[in-house]
Amino acid sequence: MAKIYIKTFGCVQNEADSERIKAYYWEKGDRLVDDWKEADIVVINSCVIRESAENRVYGLIDKIRKYEKIPGSFGVPPLKKGGLKKIILTGCLVPIIKRKIAGVDEMLPIKNISFDIEPLRNNKKAAMIPISSGCDNYCSYCIVPYSRGREISRKTEEILIEVDKAIEKGFKEVVLIGQNVNSYSPSKSPFDKGDFPSLLEMVALKKLEKVSFISSNPWDFSDELIDVIAKYENIDRLIHLPFQSGDDEILKKMNRHYTQKDYLKLVAKIKKKIPGVRFSTDIIVGFPGEDEAAFQNTVSVCKKIIFDIAYINKYSPRRGTVSAKLYKDDVPMAEKKRRWVILNELVNKKSK
Repeated sequence: MAKIYIKTFGCVQNEADSERIKAYYWEKGDRLVDDWKEADIVVINSCVIRESAENRVYGLIDKIRKYEKIPGSFGVPPLKKGGLKKIILTGCLVPIIKRKIAGVDEMLPIKNISFDIEPLRNNKKAAMIPISSGCDNYCSYCIVPYSRGREISRKTEEILIEVDKAIEKGFKEVVLIGQNVNSYSPSKSPFDKGDFPSLLEMVALKKLEKVSFISSNPWDFSDELIDVIAKYENIDRLIHLPFQSGDDEILKKMNRHYTQKDYLKLVAKIKKKIPGVRFSTDIIVGFPGEDEAAFQNTVSVCKKIIFDIAYINKYSPRRGTVSAKLYKDDVPMAEKKRRWVILNELVNKKSK
């Protein structure tokens, strides 16, 4: 019986993957531990959305290997002879790395983590249920299509079975997750038309107090989806709808397929059809070419839409992305920080 420590970096998709990794070792009879110093095997589920996230992975690997070399380090007795830990790296870093990483014993592609494994859920309130993996949108700043690959949707019946199992275990809430849930499109299924509104409706019809989904893109937010949300009161009225920038030229450079006007029109349509709806969003400040006028267009959107929360990110070039190759990072960090503060004060502090 091995002692296993699992460290997860990044988004809810990675968290859901780690729940299956956890179950895999549990079914083998291994023991899960909460401290990497106690483990025989350390599994690192990596994130690469920003280089800082990638660097945290390298930092943890380095920390573990240094700990093993220094007798009595960190106030812990020295390891016995032959006590080196096995480090397994999985997650989004594996597909984009072209070399062997020092200190890593095994690199496991995320696609090898089977949906057939019933997850050991970390969140005891809401069950996270992946409906797709990967992305076909290729936003210019984003590494996900390269790290997770093209979008692949799970079969509807598989998802519904997992929802049923979660309900049997006492879960009253589920969260349907994917890089872009509303482009969900499985292969031909006998259950439905094979689109996200149909899937969402089937899940909403089950005995659940709340059904949520994350994350969605504005250009895939159809009238059919709005109608389904409006029809079922147990579908969460807090919708995460990233807009990233309020400036049309910046949106074009980001390869986001809408304008400010399109986004505002969509929000107005959703508000009209779904009473009590609220919104959260993602915003990037300091994207290449974002001058003060472009930034003020983003401020304008935030003033027109009262978001519950905005996840605001300061742009940094990500190696391997289109924006890093084509555009100079020409907004000084001090200016990015200033813009971040303005939006944070306007949206997050004001909403609290």
